[in-house]
Amino acid sequence: MQLTLYTDYSLRVLVYLGVKQEGVSTITDIANDYGISRNHLVKVVHNLGNLGYIKTLRGRGGGLKLSREASLINIGDVVRHTEGSFNLVECFDREINTCPISEMCALKGALYTAQKRFIEVLDEFTLADVVGNRQELSTLLGVPVVVEA
Repeated sequence: MQLTLYTDYSLRVLVYLGVKQEGVSTITDIANDYGISRNHLVKVVHNLGNLGYIKTLRGRGGGLKLSREASLINIGDVVRHTEGSFNLVECFDREINTCPISEMCALKGALYTAQKRFIEVLDEFTLADVVGNRQELSTLLGVPVVVEA
């Protein structure tokens, strides 16, 4: 299974904000620190805001920050909300399916089970789990981090 670039960037934005925790970040900061297109991130950030994962603050001193604690952001939920389709193969979509054996194909069931388990594993992780190594991630991204006492 391969996640779309859109989901990849959505997760990267959340990781970035989870690493930083304090203050706000800009789309430009995130794009520069990851070395990815700012234009791609604009849509991603807008969607993450609409989904309630981040807050966007306008005006002078504005930017982005998580809308809730990282421990309350489930990775499986993020993937479900950002992936356009989970049709791993053509036969998962009845509208476009042209495979003549799809009704009797055991591979279809195996792929469906694998996809379901993939998401179930992601459901076991929160953003807090994946940014548990904040110091190391902050060094790699060049993001200043407030050290907790």
